[in-house]
Amino acid sequence: MHPIAGVDPVHCTEQLGVPGPWLDRLPHFRLEFTPSNGDELQTEYLVPRAMALDALRAVRSLASRIRPLLQVTEVREVAADELWLSGAYASDVVALHFTWRPEERAVDALLPELEHRLLPLGARPHWGKRFAADAAALEPLYPRLADFRALARRHDPRGVFVNDYLRAKLGL
Repeated sequence: MHPIAGVDPVHCTEQLGVPGPWLDRLPHFRLEFTPSNGDELQTEYLVPRAMALDALRAVRSLASRIRPLLQVTEVREVAADELWLSGAYASDVVALHFTWRPEERAVDALLPELEHRLLPLGARPHWGKRFAADAAALEPLYPRLADFRALARRHDPRGVFVNDYLRAKLGL
């Protein structure tokens, strides 16, 4: 079954207890195919597990605004790690993933309201997906952000590897 209603499941991995290597079972989509439907936007927030119920309630409170833009959503757990800028740094988390219809303006207009509800719960956005928060809003969520900035300055003192995104999101 494909996670998006009406889409052919030929691209999906076998699930539901079928034995096999992790790379054939952990992802939703087979490596040789385009994941999801290929025409979408994505957002994901990683919320401390202890705050997951509150986060789900916050998302539910925006259901009427989310529903028209959403293709599919996913909720999964991620174990804590020690990577400074990880969404799971020092905390087991619940990931709230959204695959949006390719309606960039409408999605971008919704994200600040979604983040207004989720970031106070400790939600950290996935760096490679759409989110609205800037460096000032993200700073309290990443306890090692100052250490990362110092490390970046030490190894790239002229800012050769810094771009507008990194300036806006990490304050580099």
